[in-house]
Amino acid sequence: MNTKKQHKKKFNGLGVTLLVSAFLFSNFIRSNAQTNPAILSWLQNTSITGRHYVSGNSTPIVDAVLANVQTVQYSSNWVYVSTKGIPAYVTGPFLDGNPSIASNQNAIFKFPLSPTQNTGTPTNTTGGNIGVFINGVALFDYRDGVSWKNSTNALAGGPIPGGPGDGVWNRDAVVAERGGFDCSKGHPAMGNYHHHQNPSAFKLDLNVLSTICNLYDADGLYAIDSTQHSPLIGFAYDGFPIYGAYAYKNSNGTGGIVRMKSSYVKRNITTRTTYANGSTVTAGPAVSSTYPLGYFREDYEYLPTTTATPDFLDEHNGRFCVTPEYPAGIYCYFATVDSLWNSAYPYAVGPTFYGTKVASKVTSISEPVATYLPTALTEEYVISSIQIFPVPASDFIAVQLNHLATNNLEIELYDATARLIQQIPIYQGSTIAYFDTRKLYSGNYFVKMKGEGTAAFRKVLITK
Repeated sequence: MNTKKQHKKKFNGLGVTLLVSAFLFSNFIRSNAQTNPAILSWLQNTSITGRHYVSGNSTPIVDAVLANVQTVQYSSNWVYVSTKGIPAYVTGPFLDGNPSIASNQNAIFKFPLSPTQNTGTPTNTTGGNIGVFINGVALFDYRDGVSWKNSTNALAGGPIPGGPGDGVWNRDAVVAERGGFDCSKGHPAMGNYHHHQNPSAFKLDLNVLSTICNLYDADGLYAIDSTQHSPLIGFAYDGFPIYGAYAYKNSNGTGGIVRMKSSYVKRNITTRTTYANGSTVTAGPAVSSTYPLGYFREDYEYLPTTTATPDFLDEHNGRFCVTPEYPAGIYCYFATVDSLWNSAYPYAVGPTFYGTKVASKVTSISEPVATYLPTALTEEYVISSIQIFPVPASDFIAVQLNHLATNNLEIELYDATARLIQQIPIYQGSTIAYFDTRKLYSGNYFVKMKGEGTAAFRKVLITK
């Protein structure tokens, strides 16, 4: 056979193989994007920018940095999430003297599409990012970098000058730094805005631990709803999903909606000289009103439960479960709260990961990827989807969602003659809108919430 013909035949065959391989790869990852929540669940945005409060002023400053997630790209094994790390809800102020504001992180996070259980020694969570919420905001674990220093009989490390502490009795950020959290229970570390806990507003808890929402909007990623399965709110660094506080009682998706409960409890101690396993360690401060039980991570012990109590979580703060996003079931973490909706240790993930920790923050993508372009989904809204307060209203009307907004919504206020008075958005990944009603007359008004092809109405009364 002619050599040129042989080369041409081989080249054509190779070309067909490459085309077929590319076609199969393209179809495989396209199919994966249609079904994998690790690709579908991120709140993508290219128009909304972040906002922040300055102490003493309840009018937010509009920033130039985009909020939520900007792009989602994926291969056969990984998803890459590009984000500035800024939420759509307003951040700040941070009233503990924190000089930072939430700032552009310009990050790419790499997560596995098929997370796996770690069958060896569990990996401890660490300081800094241990997961990412679906709005691109970082999740930290319980710690704040401060621990007790026995030689000086004082706290040390983190923002406290004088070097690190002993690392034996480690301070719990959710307890110790509460005065520095904004209304959404977040704060920045050198600009990296993050949550250590459930990202819902303080004011919406059944027992309100912080009054910061009295002046600044009671906003957050979502509002806790004890009647509904909580939304998927993020992914841990092992790739497994994180949900809010409520889910199906049984791991097979039955048993009704219940609060998922932490299996960690405060130890019965008055001095801090031993760990829960009985080992003697360098002493910390005695239990007191200054350093109450729960002030340090080592004040807790894990008490495993039986299959008769499936709503109690394992030592990683999760369990296998069926969810709306994972009908076949998957291991899930939960952002735990107590019966009054106050955050409950270990808060979301930890103190060890269930899975193999492989996710990371990367500077670039070094493999072929496809880009996931979400389509606006129709969300069904009914009267029970929103809360309006105060009732009756006078100077303002607040409209709050009872769930997570995956699309931007328009909230409109009409008078009794159907005349449009005001129009305010609720952005994806936030929950609240306010109407200034100080210049309106007393009477009946109507609030209309518009989503993608659907709407809900509520009658409101304004009295002067």
